[in-house]
Amino acid sequence: MPRTKKKSAPARARSHNSLDEHNHDESDEQGLPSDEAGRLKIKKNYGELLGIRVEKLKGRVLNREKINKSIDGIYFVCFGCKKICHNLDDGWIENPQDQMNYCGACGKAKGIKSAAGQN
Repeated sequence: MPRTKKKSAPARARSHNSLDEHNHDESDEQGLPSDEAGRLKIKKNYGELLGIRVEKLKGRVLNREKINKSIDGIYFVCFGCKKICHNLDDGWIENPQDQMNYCGACGKAKGIKSAAGQN
């Protein structure tokens, strides 16, 4: 006779437990609204995926997203500080001379003003 498998906990209960453990690990995101926490998580994932290639990709747009009909979100690598930024969190300034993207703080420090690049 073939062996029968033991019944384990339902898949629904297992997935719920793993979600709870995942939420407890990210304690630094708990005070933020859900959309900011999501952007922070995506920025961390981009940082892990890109690794040392951030130097090569500095100043470039990584991804564009549609938040609603009138608001566009942009993930980019700041040319100045080489951090992964989002235009709603960090600001976005595009230098018209060299087409490089800066976060709000780096753009202000460089004295770059771009009315078209700020969202």
